[in-house]
Amino acid sequence: MRIGIDGIPLASLRTGVGHYTFELAHALSLLSPSNQFELVSPLPLLESVTGEIKQPNLRAVRLRLNKVLRPWWAVRLPLYISTSRMDVFHGTNFDVPLWNRCASVLTIHDLSLFLYQETHERRLVRRARRRMPLMVRSATMIITPSESVRREVCDLFGVSRERVVAIPEAARSCFKPVPAEDAALTKKRLGIEDEFILFVGTIEPRKNLITLVRAFAELLRTTPLRPQLVIAGRKGWLTDEFFAYVRGMDGGERVRFTGYAGDEDLAALYSSCSVCVYPSLYEGFGLPTLEAMACGAPVISSRTPAIMETVGEAARLVPPQDVQALSQAIAELMLDDGARQRLSYEGLSRAAQFSWEKTAMLTLEVYSEARKMRAAGNRQLIKGPG
Repeated sequence: MRIGIDGIPLASLRTGVGHYTFELAHALSLLSPSNQFELVSPLPLLESVTGEIKQPNLRAVRLRLNKVLRPWWAVRLPLYISTSRMDVFHGTNFDVPLWNRCASVLTIHDLSLFLYQETHERRLVRRARRRMPLMVRSATMIITPSESVRREVCDLFGVSRERVVAIPEAARSCFKPVPAEDAALTKKRLGIEDEFILFVGTIEPRKNLITLVRAFAELLRTTPLRPQLVIAGRKGWLTDEFFAYVRGMDGGERVRFTGYAGDEDLAALYSSCSVCVYPSLYEGFGLPTLEAMACGAPVISSRTPAIMETVGEAARLVPPQDVQALSQAIAELMLDDGARQRLSYEGLSRAAQFSWEKTAMLTLEVYSEARKMRAAGNRQLIKGPG
């Protein structure tokens, strides 16, 4: 098969969707050397991405635009798919071509733009409400990272369950325990103390950081503990209220923002934190929880459907907006070395159950099924209803 994969998420600094796109493409090319895989984009991929492409059956394809071919999803990409005789195109970032000359697979990572509209900019909500139904109808098959998102997609868009497959993701291989002496160097460079609570992710309302900083303030007020709260991630959207609260809160000087952190720094922070907290209101999968577990961090996360699927019994779960429960859970773990060690061991075991090879294997099965469905549909069109 010749398979195209949306390369646009790899044209800028990699966050969740970018990591998913590359890790999947890399694992697919290793798993299936007889198939050809192309990362297709109208933008140049970052050099850090192209430098990691080593397999002969995986390549980056940049398609330049002009006045006639400017509409990417409606004109330029469909034309390339047709002329290159592609068998399957995989839209890894919520989009697929608006008219299809081959089977198409759409990954829907989550439905926060529909279910938690208040946590996004209005223009993005409007765009999603306009485009997502079109993408769902256009795609031959749909992939979600969890069963909870699969149910949401089927319920919200009226999609038959046979067209939607839940395929979990995995922590990348770079996430593993880092020796204490190496982690100490990273902490010193970033201005981080020995005892700290860690959050990793984009700073935006859905991540529920306001609950975390309120729980942190409560921790400082009611216990003798004096850790730092380290927030590692780039600034996102609708953050003015959050930053204003941190500036005015008691203990705000104990909150440390690192900005976007690379993989080596993240692995060091995961490996050396007292506890990693992920209090998100809603997730499609909750990949940072698995990354933290793969590095041996004890994890506290919110009790929401997708995260519960991801972490299993290997994390302490609290209601997403319960400040007192979160503060108490942090305090209990920080004061109990045995409990932290048990969670660390359970987390390492849980993270090891996921791999990108498994993700690629299941995704390749979806490609084959989508191709069969496409062929069957074409035969039906040729034969007619009788």
